[in-house]
Amino acid sequence: MREILHIQGGQCGNQIGSKFWEVVCAEHGIDPTGKYTGSSDLQLERVNVYYNEASCGRFVPRAVLMDLEPGTMDSVRTGPYGQIFRPDNFVFGQSGAGNNWAKGHYTEGAELIDSVL
Repeated sequence: MREILHIQGGQCGNQIGSKFWEVVCAEHGIDPTGKYTGSSDLQLERVNVYYNEASCGRFVPRAVLMDLEPGTMDSVRTGPYGQIFRPDNFVFGQSGAGNNWAKGHYTEGAELIDSVL
């Protein structure tokens, strides 16, 4: 069985990833709370490729969302499908890199890498 771990990074990655999860949820008949509300058995056939099924019957995306600042994470969390993610799947710093690649790579980003892995 194939399982995919979805990794979203930075503002752009998290904005695109947020829309990605909206589409995948719609395709599999999963509502914003993680409950299956679909109408076809075909929707559940490969649902475990992207989701883990919790004991309460909720489907939780297998994803890690990361950014150097909390703003984008707050947008995803308060978005239409923000409640579907586990809270510990959000990894973020407190200060961004200010569009400075070196700062993101060597200082701010380097501090987060252990939390992400």
